Amino acid sequence: MEISQDMEYMAKTLWGEARGENKDGQIAVGHVIKNRSDKKTWYGKTIKDVCLKKWQFSCWNENDPNRNKILALSLDDLEEQIDVAAGVISGHYVDPTHSSTHYYAKSMPKPPKWAAGKEPALVLGNHYFFNNIE
Repeated sequence: MEISQDMEYMAKTLWGEARGENKDGQIAVGHVIKNRSDKKTWYGKTIKDVCLKKWQFSCWNENDPNRNKILALSLDDLEEQIDVAAGVISGHYVDPTHSSTHYYAKSMPKPPKWAAGKEPALVLGNHYFFNNIE
């Protein structure tokens, strides 16, 4: 299988954001990335752009310890995440998030401001997913 840049960056973002989740949890995070890309708004026009958008996925923040780990990964280290990314991008995996464009981890000490008063569209694994943000 040929790995596109979009597939590679989604896989790296899945590793950085959701490697502790099972496949369903990684699929859900992948759909948030794809849903943002599909909107073609300030999030970015491509999956790679969405993944690297400043302050959107913490694993890419310069001060995040996961960033250097991600940059050191080879594609062989990402086999599971590449499979998920390929399935999300191709439409093989149905979107369990109900078109969510946002999520946050249950482990956060308090919800982000954007989540105030909002009900999650999905709670899966260690994440809350939201489709009613804008």
